[in-house]
Amino acid sequence: MKVLLVEDSQEVAEIIYDYFEDTSIELDYAATGTLGLQLAKEQNFDCIILDVMLPGIDGISVCQQLRASGKDTPIIMLTARDTNQDIKLGLNIGADDYLVKPFDIEILEARINSLIRRSAGSGFKTSISYGVLSLDLKTNQVWRNKTEIILNPSCFKILKLMVEKSPAIASRSDIEYILWPDGSPDQDILRKHIYQLRSKVDKPFSQELIKTVPKLGYRITDEL
Repeated sequence: MKVLLVEDSQEVAEIIYDYFEDTSIELDYAATGTLGLQLAKEQNFDCIILDVMLPGIDGISVCQQLRASGKDTPIIMLTARDTNQDIKLGLNIGADDYLVKPFDIEILEARINSLIRRSAGSGFKTSISYGVLSLDLKTNQVWRNKTEIILNPSCFKILKLMVEKSPAIASRSDIEYILWPDGSPDQDILRKHIYQLRSKVDKPFSQELIKTVPKLGYRITDEL
């Protein structure tokens, strides 16, 4: 596994390097946001560890530019400030996870492995599919067989999560987290999103794909 570390603190970088030296994780390093952005665009990484406060280009801007260019590499943001505003901003502009300094290095390793597993070993997928459903991750387009389905951003996020997890269950807490990372609202709002998603993905067709798993969540299935 190849991981890019973008961190201006030499002390933090050395701790991370020492820990991963004898593991399956191969680290590449950039001490500035400018170099980190260049490496992330030019090379293929399974995961990026990205500090928020960086010289040159800050971590938020690096993340934004990578997502704007179509890079879907999993990103873990490192922040020295444990504030909802920083965390919300990072997740909203495309980061997949975050850690607040100082952090447990074993937790960082677990987060890296989790994100890489969820992205099926590749941070550069531009599309995903399950059964008759296909999703373009760069354009947010959805097809059921050859019929294009137009979804709003929230419904696309929910469907993407369901497809990624299929045939397993996408739990209610998983869905709430991707929609409202800083705290979930009233449960009725989630039900409204699910209703909207079903009206687009299932209602015009003869077979229902989105199944409710009582008290747990939802899943995509092509079973009759």
